[in-house]
Amino acid sequence: MICDRLGVDPNELTDEVPLFNDGIELDSIDSLEIIAAIDEEFGVDMTGIGKEPFYNVNSLAAYVKKELACRE
Repeated sequence: MICDRLGVDPNELTDEVPLFNDGIELDSIDSLEIIAAIDEEFGVDMTGIGKEPFYNVNSLAAYVKKELACRE
């Protein structure tokens, strides 16, 4: 999803690489795209949350899993 929507090279994106700053250097506009994509794909609203879930792919996945589990 990140590669498709944001044009990130799949060879650069691993589960552990930071998404911002010293990682693949996404910006605040990219974070809005990620929020929209997660809402569309999983129905999880990330508006207004802290920056911790945006650290890397693993942290995003953990946040989405936690939110989906709360619905059960």
